[in-house]
Amino acid sequence: MKTMKAIVHDVYGSPDVLELRDIPIPVPKAKEILIKVHATTATTAEGGMRRGEPAWGRLILGMREPKRKVLGLEVAGEVVSVGSAVTRFKVGERVFGFTGFGCGGYAQYVVVPESASVIEMPKGVSFDEAVGLVDGSTTALHFLRDRGRIQPGQKVLIHGASGSIGTAAVQLARFFGAEVTGVCSTRNLELVKSLGAHHVVDYTKEDFTQAEDAYDIIFDVVGKSSFAACKAALKDGGRYLITVMGFAAIAQTLWTALFGRKKVIFSMSIEKVEGLQFIKGLVEAGKLRPVVESRYPMARMREAHQLVDTGHKRGSVVISVDHAETPAT
Repeated sequence: MKTMKAIVHDVYGSPDVLELRDIPIPVPKAKEILIKVHATTATTAEGGMRRGEPAWGRLILGMREPKRKVLGLEVAGEVVSVGSAVTRFKVGERVFGFTGFGCGGYAQYVVVPESASVIEMPKGVSFDEAVGLVDGSTTALHFLRDRGRIQPGQKVLIHGASGSIGTAAVQLARFFGAEVTGVCSTRNLELVKSLGAHHVVDYTKEDFTQAEDAYDIIFDVVGKSSFAACKAALKDGGRYLITVMGFAAIAQTLWTALFGRKKVIFSMSIEKVEGLQFIKGLVEAGKLRPVVESRYPMARMREAHQLVDTGHKRGSVVISVDHAETPAT
């Protein structure tokens, strides 16, 4: 049986629970493809999964121990094998996208269904750059375009403008013709400006919620604000977009949908093929660029997760996957 390197965790906890091991290389079924992973990411979502948080999430993740021993939601790599019934992909294609709820991207190879949110990579970008586009860009697109219904000339504020979602959101809001304000810390002001923000707010020195009737959309990508605090800063009919799931966000979304003139919108995007295609087109047209703060080899996954756990990463934290000692499939 051929084996591969993978990052495995048997228990919930700190980054120290992540271990590099040899495990079997998966074999694709009739409607599956096998991807040779060249890059994956360490994200806030995977940090929560590693810890088994939130508590209710263990209904899916596993109550006492993780069901998904190998994390990894985002991958960029090469299709090296396809199932007998696969028609959408061919061997040799360079692809990027999501592994889905089964995870598995923290390994040298991963199997995903042919129907997964995976498409051909944009031309002219590396594997590391491509994987940095996957979740942040498609999440920002879903919230701004599909849920926020962003329009040219609107005033849009991005809270958390220097992270993976935030850096994409700034660029997308600018692409859609909005007047963009980015909120970030002092060290990230120049980065956010370089991405196209018209205005930047240093949250360590200024409170953006004090600007009354200022914004058509406030997009909190990090869950560090609240609708109550931001409500006065929204224009009449404005939208407060929040990516961090919680009972308050869900309840406020339902309540304001029925009764509020200012709306709270929490949402999730599951199927992302169209979003990835849209992002791919923007990248190839030079309208969107990935922001990768740092790169780690797979053996240093713990360090990557430690960085993400600080809550102060810039852009994406990419894991470059080495295949030097892996047998050919």
